[in-house]
Amino acid sequence: MGNLISSPPIVFLIFIIIFLVCSKAFSRYSRHGIRGERESDSYACGQRNIQNYINPDYSQFFPFAFLFTIMHVLVLVVATAPYDVPLLPVVFIVSGMLSLVIIFKR
Repeated sequence: MGNLISSPPIVFLIFIIIFLVCSKAFSRYSRHGIRGERESDSYACGQRNIQNYINPDYSQFFPFAFLFTIMHVLVLVVATAPYDVPLLPVVFIVSGMLSLVIIFKR
């Protein structure tokens, strides 16, 4: 019986039931008001009816995002690499360093 209760589908159902009970219990604290005329309009940075929308430039952000992505993947691969394949982390570290040199040399 203990294994049945701790099986993933049963635990999932228990959490769904807990969520539904909490949602119903806390719904009385939510705001109930009059529906606004623009309630279902699209939202664009607090601006309505934009004629000339300016797209932001992410070119300065990309190298930093790439740096953190490469670092996170490298740490994950090196931390989870098996002991019997010592060359795998070294290859990933060298390729990560090469990609960082290429992106910041640009």
